[in-house]
Amino acid sequence: MHCRFHTAIDDIAANLWDALNVTGSPFLSHAFLAAAERHDAVAPALGWQPAHVTLHADDGSLLGAQPLYLRTHSFGDFSHDWAWADAYQRLGQRYYPKLVCGIPYTPASGARQLIHRDADRASVSRALLHASLQLAAGEQASSLQYLYLDDDAALRAALASQGFLLRRGCQFHWHNAGYRNFDDFLATFSADKRKKVKRERRRVAEADLRIEIRHGDDIDAALWQQIYPHYVSTFRRFGNHPAFSLGFFRELGRTLARQLVVFLARDASDAVVAAAICYRSNDTLYGRHWGAAADYHSLHFALCFYEGIDYCIREGLQHFEPGAQGEHKVSRGFVPQATWSAFHIADPRLRGMIADFLQREQQAVAQYQDEMTEHLPFRQPG
Repeated sequence: MHCRFHTAIDDIAANLWDALNVTGSPFLSHAFLAAAERHDAVAPALGWQPAHVTLHADDGSLLGAQPLYLRTHSFGDFSHDWAWADAYQRLGQRYYPKLVCGIPYTPASGARQLIHRDADRASVSRALLHASLQLAAGEQASSLQYLYLDDDAALRAALASQGFLLRRGCQFHWHNAGYRNFDDFLATFSADKRKKVKRERRRVAEADLRIEIRHGDDIDAALWQQIYPHYVSTFRRFGNHPAFSLGFFRELGRTLARQLVVFLARDASDAVVAAAICYRSNDTLYGRHWGAAADYHSLHFALCFYEGIDYCIREGLQHFEPGAQGEHKVSRGFVPQATWSAFHIADPRLRGMIADFLQREQQAVAQYQDEMTEHLPFRQPG
């Protein structure tokens, strides 16, 4: 087996890359990663230098792959390591570049090593990890980071055995317990919480708003022109940079097709007044971007949460990750869920400082998760 590094995802054949993406993750698809590069959301000028690694058998067949990026800052990778960079700078050292295995601008959990279904998983995983560590050392990167890992306990154990520090986070996810419809889901709520959800859904109808669901292959250029300003507006409101261009979404509409899901709200004049842009894998819906033209009462909850849950039940999807953070999700049926990232820190001094911090942070996150669980809306047994 031998590894190769690629400075553009388009250097790798799309069909070979996607053959490794067995869960159908939209974010690990060649289409998503390529669109991000082609439309300059991922580019050296923005602090992203692709360095994707592929592992090949002697006959040239593709056994495994990882998305990798050399970063010159931490904006857009959701590593939450700004304080670490400041601490290392106070030691007189450079924190950047760092090497990141993750999805640009996307704090969604998922596989980070793509491995051919017929390959020896442990061997391929070790080879990809070894190659990534070598690249990090060669680039004099302060760290190698695997961000938002899925529930692959074997990979987490392998990373820990190689000296990686594990970091626990918390998000709020919905899980399908075999619900027949949305009312069946609401029946598991306590009476007061159930009334609150029904009232919020009713307020949208009372505002004379109509909700519509479109998939990528059902959105033309004119409709994207109406959706895109809502995506931009949320970033502008908080003084952030909207990384993805209109061209990016138009391309993904064509290439991801049914894996791109947009929930729209139209007013009485049929104008699009709000949009929630989501993606789906074989079993999970991912909420990513939201924006609205005005502050409509309860529309955010309806469009970003309730419509997504309803969609998952109809489509038979098992999970819904509506995005990072947001304690307000708990009362609406989203369960606190641990997330994991892993960090290999090159400098022993910095590693010691971070290890101490992560030990204390992990205890705090576990306590927070327990506290949030106490506020779930579901009826208690009996």
